[in-house]
Amino acid sequence: MMFTRDRLTRRLVQLYAGLALYGASSALLVRSGLGLEPWNVLHQGLSERTGLSIGVVLTLVGAAVLLAWIPLRQRPGLGTISNVLVIGMAMDATLALVPDAHGMAPRVTLMLAGIVLNGAATGLYIAARFGPGPRDGLMTGLHQLTGVSIRLVRTGIELTVVATGFALGGTVGIGTLLYALVIGPLAQAFLRVFAVPAASGVSTAVATGQPRGAILRP
Repeated sequence: MMFTRDRLTRRLVQLYAGLALYGASSALLVRSGLGLEPWNVLHQGLSERTGLSIGVVLTLVGAAVLLAWIPLRQRPGLGTISNVLVIGMAMDATLALVPDAHGMAPRVTLMLAGIVLNGAATGLYIAARFGPGPRDGLMTGLHQLTGVSIRLVRTGIELTVVATGFALGGTVGIGTLLYALVIGPLAQAFLRVFAVPAASGVSTAVATGQPRGAILRP
C-alpha cells in the first residue's frame, strides 16, 4: 500500500510540475520573439485581438476545445482538467517575471531554453498518465470519428491554428520550425527519464512508445 501511495504522490508531483513547466517554457518562447508552438501562435493572435492575456486566452480555448470532446465521446482525466487550469496561470506568471529579450544572443538562448524545457514538461506530464490534454483529445477524437491517421489529423489541426494565429498577429518564426522538428525526440527522451515504474501487471508502454501522437498541447 505504501508503495502504491508513494507512486501516486510521484505521479501527482510530475503532473503539476509538468504543467507548470510547460506554461513557463511557453512564456520563454514568447519572450524570445522568435516563434511559438503552433497552438500558442493562435493564443497569442487572439490575445492581440481581444486584449486578454495569452494565459487567459489559452485557458478559454482549452475549455472550448474540451467542450468539443462531448460529441467526440472523449473522456477527460485529472490531467485534462488540470491542463486547462494550470498552464495558462503558469504562463502568465512567468511572463510577469521575465522581460522581453533584447539582442539576438539572449533571444536565441530563451528560444532554446523554452524548447528544451517544453520537452521536459511534456515528458513529465505524459509519464504521469493522468489523461491527455484537451487538444490531444480533440486530435484522437477526430481520428476515431473520421478514420484519418493521427499524423494527418494532427498536421491539419496545427496548420489551421498556425495560419489562423498568424493572420491574427501571432508570432511564427525559426522557433516554430525548430520546435516542430525537435519536440518529438525531446519528449521521447524525457518520457524515458521520467517514466513512473508501473505497479505489478500494469503496462509501461507510455514510457517507451512514440509520443508524437500524444504530445501535450497547452
